[in-house]
Amino acid sequence: MKTVLGVHDGHDAGAALIHGKEIYAVNEERLSREKYHRGFPERSIRELIRVLEIETQNIDKIAVAGIYRKKKRLLKMKHGVKEILGSFEGDIITVRHHRAHAAGAYFTSGWNRCIVLTIDATGDGLSSAVYVGKNGELKKIAESSYLDSVGDFYASITEMLGFVPMRHEGKIMALAGHQRGKNYHDFKDAVETKGLGFENHLETTGSETVKKLSKNIDFPLNRKRECSNVLREDKRDHELWDKAVKTAGSAQNHLEKEINKLCENLKEDEDIEGQKKICYSGGVAQNVKVNRRVKENFDECWVFPHMGDGGLALGSAFKVYSDLKNETKYWDWKESCDNVYLGPKFSSSQIEKVLVEKDDIDFEIIDDKSEIISSLLASGKIVGLFQGRMEYGPRALGNRSIIANPSKMETREKLNKMLGREPFQPFSPTILRKHADDYLEDTTPNKFMTMSFDVTEKAKEQIKAATHIDGTCRPQILERKDNPPFYDIIKCFEKKTDIAAVLNTSFNLHGEPIVCTPKQAVDAFKKIGLDALACGEFLVTKTK
Repeated sequence: MKTVLGVHDGHDAGAALIHGKEIYAVNEERLSREKYHRGFPERSIRELIRVLEIETQNIDKIAVAGIYRKKKRLLKMKHGVKEILGSFEGDIITVRHHRAHAAGAYFTSGWNRCIVLTIDATGDGLSSAVYVGKNGELKKIAESSYLDSVGDFYASITEMLGFVPMRHEGKIMALAGHQRGKNYHDFKDAVETKGLGFENHLETTGSETVKKLSKNIDFPLNRKRECSNVLREDKRDHELWDKAVKTAGSAQNHLEKEINKLCENLKEDEDIEGQKKICYSGGVAQNVKVNRRVKENFDECWVFPHMGDGGLALGSAFKVYSDLKNETKYWDWKESCDNVYLGPKFSSSQIEKVLVEKDDIDFEIIDDKSEIISSLLASGKIVGLFQGRMEYGPRALGNRSIIANPSKMETREKLNKMLGREPFQPFSPTILRKHADDYLEDTTPNKFMTMSFDVTEKAKEQIKAATHIDGTCRPQILERKDNPPFYDIIKCFEKKTDIAAVLNTSFNLHGEPIVCTPKQAVDAFKKIGLDALACGEFLVTKTK
């Protein structure tokens, strides 16, 4: 059985190990505590080797995401590999950025033949690509250059409103939900769909695009810092609030409209006519409102759960492993990635060792976790969950989560203050699969929070703290087989409250990476001010 190590040393660096059907993956930010860590992922590689207990000489190939590197970065990569693996005798194979995105989506879909679409800001000179996946092969049929980037357009809006581009695009999507009516700015002179790609009429990227866009819509760019402060402080009667909401709403509308056109063109293209399934990845695939538009055009849509650059290590490893003859076939990884709990886990003894060293907490072993945690939630408490293997990707799905009663708006307001979040951003729910139709207008499987859904009237009452102002939410639809401990907590909560859902947000302070280790979990528990922490088999509370 072969072993392939995937490495990504750019934005949101990380590593992945594939050993047959076994998959382990982690991002460097979780270990370094530097959000979107950029650079050689030494900690990630060492952690995966430790967890898998594999001898470094048994790694057959290294798959590196991206082909363009400055000499200094390349030398650092080679030095890092040698430092960890010693005299590595295997091949180091580079995989193009968008092909790595595509491989991540295709090889986890379980499909033989489908369309594979990747869209981001830029990577290896491209900003989008279309592939046809068939029999484990990916054939590229279209692409857009880095200049013709719809992702860069959206990032420019992020910068215009005073936030950090390539990092805070989720804030723009959230802000767009506050737009009322269809009084949009017209961005057709910026970037438009052309065939199976995009065309940028501004012929600029980055800050130059920001300047042109702000001029076109008469936005006061010299006040962008003031604008972001107005939004963070929730000053809804301020003139800049209205300008920002209209700008965000217009950008979101334009993005959805243009990608919808691309999907329509895909369905009509002779080379891929008849294809009714699509896989989707890349940074723009983090936009769950756009993802819904993509889904509406096809019978089935699979969005790779770690769709941004953080998923490139695993995508590149899939590509290199799939090229090995007489090894695991592409369809076998669907089962391996039926959940995204691919990261590190910690034993009870490791957790207890951390707890006994803290003198400002109380802890005890709990036999019936689901009963105790659900009672805390029902009484209005906010609880941290730290259990099992860490999630791979941007979403907390019950193993590194903060959970609360979704029916109480005061809980939402309290959480925003505790976490340092902007009030205009929504929280998300985890909903039991059997009750999804009580809360959602569409009950398409969505176990990884990759889609936006319209909510029902019942949801607006029972889970109002986990729905957005525009009547949508980004749910995790949970079956027991996916995460039994988490499911059982919600099931017990339902018995107590008649609500088959909880508010679920990532276990971290705003702007920090999700917690990975027991020590990080306890430190975050204290810093945030949570009421309790379920840490493995232990219940942690503050010293009385």
